[in-house]
Amino acid sequence: MRVKSVVYTRQKKKKIFRFAKGSYAAKKNRWRMVIQQVEKSLSYAYTGRKDNKANFRTLWIVRLNAAVREEGISYNRFIAGLRKANILIDRKMLAEMAVNDNPAFKQLIEIVKAV
Repeated sequence: MRVKSVVYTRQKKKKIFRFAKGSYAAKKNRWRMVIQQVEKSLSYAYTGRKDNKANFRTLWIVRLNAAVREEGISYNRFIAGLRKANILIDRKMLAEMAVNDNPAFKQLIEIVKAV
């Protein structure tokens, strides 16, 4: 007796068609093109998640550089001074301090200038 996998096949197709929702032209309603589009979209999503990390690091560095230059010191001297002073705070937290907790950030700059 032949086994039909209609229900499961339809469920799988519906899931993939849902991924392709919002795509342009035939990429949202023709099975072969939907598969191609979804695979490409998922690969872009994967690389996009990796790119995000670099983008945020760049943003933190730009914020730090702007905040530190207001105090008359360059970014690279600031980071080098933090290393010499054995202060291990990552750039994300430093940028957050520069934006939201200015007095504490100025204390860090004074420590770096003293070193």
